[in-house]
Amino acid sequence: MANAWTTEDLPDRSEQVVLVTGANSGLGYEATEVFARRGATVVMACRSIDRGEQAAQEIRETIDSTGATLDVRHCDLASLSSVAEFAAGVREDYHELHLLCNNAGVMAIPRAETEDGFEMQLGVNHLGHFALTGHLLDLLVETPGETRIVTHSSTAHTSGSVDFEDLHREDSYSKWEAYGQSKLANLLFAYELQRRLEEAGHTDTLSVACHPGYANTNLQFRGPEEMGLTLRYGLARVANAVIAQSAEQGALPLLYAATATDVEGGAYYGPSGFMNIRGSPERQESNEASHDEADAARLWEVSEQLTAVEYDFETTQTVKAPQ
Repeated sequence: MANAWTTEDLPDRSEQVVLVTGANSGLGYEATEVFARRGATVVMACRSIDRGEQAAQEIRETIDSTGATLDVRHCDLASLSSVAEFAAGVREDYHELHLLCNNAGVMAIPRAETEDGFEMQLGVNHLGHFALTGHLLDLLVETPGETRIVTHSSTAHTSGSVDFEDLHREDSYSKWEAYGQSKLANLLFAYELQRRLEEAGHTDTLSVACHPGYANTNLQFRGPEEMGLTLRYGLARVANAVIAQSAEQGALPLLYAATATDVEGGAYYGPSGFMNIRGSPERQESNEASHDEADAARLWEVSEQLTAVEYDFETTQTVKAPQ
């Protein structure tokens, strides 16, 4: 593809603040490295400070610059108190936030619960990011110029459904059904957030969704590791080596959604190649269920109740960039 978008097309990010969840590994690590290369201050939201600091040092060495501004901070998306404490620290130390990348996630793990009693995949992938975005919304909207909130979903959303009667899968648990539900929830949230931003007149803040296709990261291994499934772990290794694109390529849709000039709020971006597994990023269409506005509004209400984080769009002030 002659005009395929690459990281070389990503504009300078100097003087901008970018926040990436799950920044110490996988797609988050790759995105963090690119943003740092482009001069951004990157707030690395990591569950492990040690792994975050190690990743930050590796990035500095990779880009041959000890001047890269990488701010490693603890944020456990499986704990609402951790999310709130992290967000409070960001609001205290930063007066602007140009980009929030809701990237971190878990996939197809045995049933577990977060600190607050949520099913783990829904709790980390959706509810943790819902709470984080709510805590930081004022900062994003009040930052001069265009700001973006990019939420990572997955093609697995097509196999998911939001079971409002058993949201935390207490009656019946399938790790892949729970994962699909969480990824569908990501899209329902991203699209509903865009609608609410538009209704409130916050047209300089965009909510965008993306997916990485099939990328070679450690995400595929956590489930088999936790379940002690040696054969499945080995098969995942083989599939990653043979089928998957690199983590660097897998991060392109996120980077594109975060920075490309033709990106629109409420849109969905992913790899353009075979079965959307790999390739250059492009705009795509998610499934019909992800555009169900009634489900989106219901999920929003439930998410506010569960997290005790209420979005107040009316009191949030938009600060326009100087002309």
